[in-house]
Amino acid sequence: SVVRNALFCLETAANQEENHVYTKALLAYAFALAGNREKRKALLDSLEKEAVRKDGSVHWQRPGKEPEADLPYYRSRAPSAEVEMTAYVLLAHLTSQPAPAQEELSFASLIAKWISSQQNPSGGFSSTQ
Repeated sequence: SVVRNALFCLETAANQEENHVYTKALLAYAFALAGNREKRKALLDSLEKEAVRKDGSVHWQRPGKEPEADLPYYRSRAPSAEVEMTAYVLLAHLTSQPAPAQEELSFASLIAKWISSQQNPSGGFSSTQ
């Protein structure tokens, strides 16, 4: 009953009109783990509309973030929250029952490309999540 109540709470949160992109990413992953395909798909569809597509990769960023300067020899790393929420979206895409379809895997590879571009020279990330 505790898990059922927790999922009810998450469903209530997911039904709110104005959810932050980070919240949607976490909810999508939670519903993927819970096996709620319908909620997972609805959240992923909503997140796809907010995705940033750049240089053959896909990621998510905080609303209202200033656009980055496009300097030829400098590539800044994204803030940890953006790496985390993008990673949660990737997990939500890959955590589906039955296994993800080819189309979903192709989209997931674009997300993985962006995440791997955020690694620092030591192989780590700005986030420990």
